Amino acid sequence: MKTQDIRKKFLAYFVERGHARVPSSSLLPSNDPTVLLTSAGMQQFKPYFSGDADSVKDFGSKRLTSIQRCFRTSDIESVGDATHLTFFEMLGNFSIGDYFKKEAIDFAIEFLTKRIGLSVDSLCATYFKGENELKEDDEAKKLLADYFPENKIFGFGTKDNWWGPTGSSGPCGPCVEIHVDVTKKPCERGTLCIANCECGRFLEIWNLVFTEFNQSVEKVITPLASKNIDTGMGVERLALVAQHVADVFTTDEMKRIIAVIQGDEHFGKLTPLEDTMRCRIVADHMRGVYFLLGDGVRFSNKEQGYILRRLFRRACDQFLSPHFDFRPLWKTLTETYKDTYPEIATHADEAFQVLLNEEKAYKKILKVSVDQSVQKFLKKATPTPVTDGSGPSSRPITPQDAFTLYSTYGISPDRLKRAGYTFSLSEFEQEVEKHQHQSREGSEKKFGGHGLNTVNSDTISAEERWEITKLHTATHLLHQALRIVLGEHVRQQGSDITAERLRFDFEHPAKLTDEQKKKIEDLVNSVITQDMAVSYSSMSLNEAIEGGALSFFREKYPPTVTVYTVGDFSKEICGGPHVEHTGQIGHFSIESEKSSSAGIRRIKATVKDGSVSS
Repeated sequence: MKTQDIRKKFLAYFVERGHARVPSSSLLPSNDPTVLLTSAGMQQFKPYFSGDADSVKDFGSKRLTSIQRCFRTSDIESVGDATHLTFFEMLGNFSIGDYFKKEAIDFAIEFLTKRIGLSVDSLCATYFKGENELKEDDEAKKLLADYFPENKIFGFGTKDNWWGPTGSSGPCGPCVEIHVDVTKKPCERGTLCIANCECGRFLEIWNLVFTEFNQSVEKVITPLASKNIDTGMGVERLALVAQHVADVFTTDEMKRIIAVIQGDEHFGKLTPLEDTMRCRIVADHMRGVYFLLGDGVRFSNKEQGYILRRLFRRACDQFLSPHFDFRPLWKTLTETYKDTYPEIATHADEAFQVLLNEEKAYKKILKVSVDQSVQKFLKKATPTPVTDGSGPSSRPITPQDAFTLYSTYGISPDRLKRAGYTFSLSEFEQEVEKHQHQSREGSEKKFGGHGLNTVNSDTISAEERWEITKLHTATHLLHQALRIVLGEHVRQQGSDITAERLRFDFEHPAKLTDEQKKKIEDLVNSVITQDMAVSYSSMSLNEAIEGGALSFFREKYPPTVTVYTVGDFSKEICGGPHVEHTGQIGHFSIESEKSSSAGIRRIKATVKDGSVSS
């Protein structure tokens, strides 16, 4: 059974049972500022679980199903084993106040046995046995007994069978997990070798979460208004089981990707075990890079861009020659996923140009040896080779130094270890997490253009408030003008507005020519001269997107949004404020245009009262 067949069978099964098919949301979360990337299939449905949005109004049903692209970095150091990935696909069925535990369990067992062909004998299940003030899920245990004997139903606590919210708050509840007995042979623990044993005998493939509670930021748990179902099953793990292979990297789609990497003459050979791990890291990380770039993430030293850069450079570091060429791999990725995710394949060429710029910059870093960079940073002698020929001697450095070497000099942990430097990898990961947490806190203040809280501040004058309002509307005109002159690949990457000027960051691979800047200025001033009306209306986020409103950085938008329209020129989701008609803006002028980071340009512009004629 091919992976694509699994996707089709899953969606067909749940559509037949009254579920509305919902497309995968972006890896950039649409309504959840508590996380950097989409990490679960239910993330786009959080407003419906909490009662802040109506699934019947938006999708025509209380039953939903999707195949969601997801990304998690918590297990990045485990990538290369049988089951761990950073990017993965999640099959999911969801009920918003409709069916509950019985139907969810019945659906899961029927799909696995009747549509995928697994035997009930190969399956077992876990449920929440209760912990502290949280009660045992007796109902789930009894329902599982309809399918499994007592010795195949196992109770676990909050660590394994209580599903917390994605991010710092949100829907939560007990869960049932379906496991496959892969080897059918107990380890040395004998009868204690049960589901969740770390020996690898059991593989958890489907998590059925009964989201009947909400957890606040303060960790207070209260009942939700309705009882909901949120399930998730990894496409890659199910393919492993259905195709009777040993790991996710030998499933049909991953094998195709692996073959391209193995055929690259620049990959080089070490030992068979090392080669296998290196190849799997490249396959996982480049697949992740492909989807992150396709969803609009761009390389940077902050937030999502930091994760993207780390992934890409770690993939590069697996090659023993710096002359690697990712064109064949990129073509294979596009061919593999174009039918499932056409919206990603559409931007594949554009995304690859962004990747080439990052690759060029990183190859400059690779020309400088690790020892030279470490010596420059630590001001210490380089390691002295050992005499037995086994490689460079070990020189300990702190995890904090390792992180600084990575974030400042671009030297990854893999390259440091290969050069003989030793440090705690787990503590290095803690430094990475600390950095990401600080970036996440900073993102709350990043996009002043969406709400312009400054306008409502008592610390500025009415005149300053008006200047900011004019510049804010001018930013919308600039955004659309850039897309018309440069192309629809232009995506907003940040904005900042003061009473004196606007600053706008956007995706574009090259410096703007004087002719392009002149065209952009003239186009904006033409709209101002026409004195177009600026209007707005409130609608659901989905309605706004389907209506063509620009919606970059959708993670900042609530379920109900305001769409501002400037005549027939532009339409964008925004919180305001704006002028009433464009003639109030004045003359628009680009003051500077330069690089902000790799693939990101920055324009600073002003508006002045008076004629807009050239």
